[in-house]
Amino acid sequence: MQHPINILERYWNFTAFRPQQEDAINAVIDGEDTFVLMPTGGGKSLCFQIPALAKEGICIVISPLIALMKHQVKTLNNMGIKALALTSGISHSDIDTLLDNCIYGNYKFLYLSPERLEQELVQDRIRQMNVNLIAVDEAHCISQWGNDFRPAYKNIYKLRELQPSANCIALTASATPLVIDDIIKELDFIKPKIFKQSFYRENLAYMTYHEEDKFYKLERILKKYKEPSIVYVRNRKATIDISSFLESKGITSTFYHGGLPNSDKDNHLNAWLNDQKQVMVATNAFGMGIDKPDVKTVIHINLPDSLESYFQEAGRAGRNGNKAFAVTLKNKNDEDLVVNQFLKILPTVQFSKHIYRKLCNYFQISYGEGAFSTHDFNFNHFCKTYNTNALLTYNTLQLLDRNSIISLSKQFKRRTLIQFIISNKSLFNYLDTHESLNIVVKTILRTYVGVFESETAINTLRVADKASVSETYLFKVLQQLESDQIITLQASTTDAQVTFIQPREDDKTINRISKIIKQQSMLKEKQVQAVLDYINNDNDCKSKQLLSYFGEETPTNCGICSVCTTQKKDNIKVDFKILKNEIIQLLEHRDLSSRDIAASLSYSEKDITQTLQTLLEYQIITITKTNTYKLAHI
Repeated sequence: MQHPINILERYWNFTAFRPQQEDAINAVIDGEDTFVLMPTGGGKSLCFQIPALAKEGICIVISPLIALMKHQVKTLNNMGIKALALTSGISHSDIDTLLDNCIYGNYKFLYLSPERLEQELVQDRIRQMNVNLIAVDEAHCISQWGNDFRPAYKNIYKLRELQPSANCIALTASATPLVIDDIIKELDFIKPKIFKQSFYRENLAYMTYHEEDKFYKLERILKKYKEPSIVYVRNRKATIDISSFLESKGITSTFYHGGLPNSDKDNHLNAWLNDQKQVMVATNAFGMGIDKPDVKTVIHINLPDSLESYFQEAGRAGRNGNKAFAVTLKNKNDEDLVVNQFLKILPTVQFSKHIYRKLCNYFQISYGEGAFSTHDFNFNHFCKTYNTNALLTYNTLQLLDRNSIISLSKQFKRRTLIQFIISNKSLFNYLDTHESLNIVVKTILRTYVGVFESETAINTLRVADKASVSETYLFKVLQQLESDQIITLQASTTDAQVTFIQPREDDKTINRISKIIKQQSMLKEKQVQAVLDYINNDNDCKSKQLLSYFGEETPTNCGICSVCTTQKKDNIKVDFKILKNEIIQLLEHRDLSSRDIAASLSYSEKDITQTLQTLLEYQIITITKTNTYKLAHI
């Protein structure tokens, strides 16, 4: 057996392990059931990859994320380590061949989703494998109190029954004490070895700012700290809009979201990784497998849905050990927004029953029938047919998918993509000679602002309704525009495929998962409240608040977060005479806004505002018509 440090040097070119890595690796090699809790960037994957390489046989890795599986398999293959993943879309015969390769082909890693463990073929082949380790990645998914509970994770017990002699390692980046206990119980660990890295990051300053104008604060931060940065936003359109705003302010920026073509994802990522762009504006689709140690700031311009996800995203700053900042920008609208975005769109048991019945009716499935039948699915048409809220319906279908009532194909989010590839002026010259296309083109332009700048997903039913034309006619217009080289067009005839996993039993089907639906809604409410408590608590150290949430107590304040630094400033007695003179000196050169004055001086905005008020009262300064300050005698 190779020594772990030799494997580390050979494949990863490191000469030493991070804290707790080596102890966890040795526990796994010794055949112990092992639990590893390491924050983002802590090196969790090595804790199962190195033991698997050290021992004869193959390691089976359970992961919920196809993208994560593909990334790790690609990384291992690039290092000359044989690994494969059974993802969706693989035919039965190909699965058969791939599993035979795992038995006879000297493979070291087999990545599976938990749903794959339901297949008899997979179970049969696993029995024949020389399994040296079972690794459960994103292990919080097995816990009903986890951030992303997936009932299919409870199938992992079957894997332990198929390979009773193989020990198991569970890994996660964020888990509360309740979740940790649940994971250990669900995986049937006996006297597990538990390794937990501290969540404390001494170099990371957690900052929360109340800002009515978030864009202005964003610009100030990124101009002050010119090192690599990530800005997290809520939706795809915002990635483009904010990136364009930053570019207009002279800050180099690119963007990333799940709907980008793979080639664009790679180009945008490489531009940022290679420091051609300072800022990456992204949805939470960005981050998996990203290893850039010199990120100076991670800025959340919208509130996260949970402290678990926030901690992982914020943790991508300062991995090189240098001081870094995790900034959250909030204003008075955010609390309503976060409730609307994350709580009001939670499916109830009653609504889940409603959507399930309508789905069965849509495909004309009889009671007691339909198991393992697959159907092409037009999501927009379904929502229009039954007059349902699209977002709430989408979340309900996801819930049914996670609970193995149905299975949704990964093309589910695909929409019709278009981009105008001629200038605005040329387009209207074209419309002068193609008047019949006017209404459709103008409807698209008024509905989708960025359709000249980038490929834009359009809701064809919505456009057809607004233009008072049929969807069939709309597609004919789009095809003509493509033929005349006015637009680029990517269109699919269906949004998805739906496979019914269970026979139709209407309410009985949903009743079996009703407890899970209620529990997950309650959990999400608690998580959102924890986020609101965190951003609104300006009395306790931000780092201590996060540590406490994850069950880690510390007696000392971090000294660098927004709360600690404000308290330090409050304890420093300001000499208002000096501050008054500094403001007067600034205004001797030109009129300035309160923002300009605050940006030029190292005092708190509260002290500056107070001093400006005093200067106004004594008529030393006045306010101009453009809302700037000037000296009264000038």
